[in-house]
Amino acid sequence: MTVKNVLSIAGSDPSGGAGIQADLKTMCAMGVYGMTAITAVTVQNTQAVYDVQEIDAGIVKGQIDAVYSDIRVDAVKIGMVSNAGIIGVIRDELLRFKAGNIVVDPVMVSKSGYHLLRREAMEAVHTLVAMADIVTPNIPEAELLCGFSIESESDVAKAAHKIAQSGAKNVLIKGGHRLGDNAGDWLLTKDRFIHIKAKRIDTKNTHGTGCTLSSAIASRLALGDTPEEAVRAAKDYITKAIQAAYDVGKGVGPVGHMTDLYKKAGMEAGV
Repeated sequence: MTVKNVLSIAGSDPSGGAGIQADLKTMCAMGVYGMTAITAVTVQNTQAVYDVQEIDAGIVKGQIDAVYSDIRVDAVKIGMVSNAGIIGVIRDELLRFKAGNIVVDPVMVSKSGYHLLRREAMEAVHTLVAMADIVTPNIPEAELLCGFSIESESDVAKAAHKIAQSGAKNVLIKGGHRLGDNAGDWLLTKDRFIHIKAKRIDTKNTHGTGCTLSSAIASRLALGDTPEEAVRAAKDYITKAIQAAYDVGKGVGPVGHMTDLYKKAGMEAGV
């Protein structure tokens, strides 16, 4: 079987739990070959994001060109993009290379409250959403994309349809930010609105969940799954990864991306 290749266009997390580090670990676990184009270098750990150094848009373009000119790309995951210049370069390059299986994770604000997307770049994000085969906002991100508050499941449905009007083929609104036991997600496809149910797991260690889920979805699309199949497989993977989360650092620890490999090495994890 020919290996499938997935490109992550995202920021770097030195603590290893989120960003391209999480993406590469996830891609390895999903059985695909991971590649990266780095959009920003962050100063962060399990406790907070402290600073961000954006990569020059020309360098971001060069990284994407270098990959596409040499390697077949079967899917693309777009994560942290902080300014309109970088967003424009990504859009132009993916259109030029006729990219497919595009998953957009609209990372806007970190768990600690650090704004990872410049406010003036908000409109530009919609140009990436328009290219997405699947866009994966959490509820606060979905509220920013649709322009109204989400308080109920009917609001989720309205938000998903509003976001789909931007051009996204499928919209996955993640429910992890809702209170209560339900941590399910909602997927809007061309003809269905699906509630993917899941129980909330009692752990503080959820660093990188959004990055992990979106890169898992991109990996499954590369492997030939339909959007619904990819989302369900990725949801199963992230649920197990949260259950196998590691108590690394003093704050919000990372999920267990490579838990099966770690178990073979005799490492213990889990909640």
